[in-house]
Amino acid sequence: MKLVYAIVSSDDDNRVMAQLNKNNFSVTKLATTGGFLRSGNTTLIIGTEEEQVDKVIGIITAECGERKHIVANPVMTSNYSDFTPQPVSVDVGGATIFVLDVEQFIKI
Repeated sequence: MKLVYAIVSSDDDNRVMAQLNKNNFSVTKLATTGGFLRSGNTTLIIGTEEEQVDKVIGIITAECGERKHIVANPVMTSNYSDFTPQPVSVDVGGATIFVLDVEQFIKI
């Protein structure tokens, strides 16, 4: 048995969960925050048999494509007292996935 933790953008979580459920995977959803943009993330927890891990990762990969996002990046001006926001393009989306061994699984 394996436990898959997938940290995905909150923009992608509904699509990922729908596809995982469609493929008969049970998912627990945790709202989390973090990363470079301090934006909303979702941590998905999926328990599955070892043979199904690649399928889970494939579904997550298919639904969590990277995309560009424009953010204001404060830039200090020459007098060191003013900050002027400059637009910067950053990559968002994708997923961070952890796969762990499960020693024991009990469902009550």
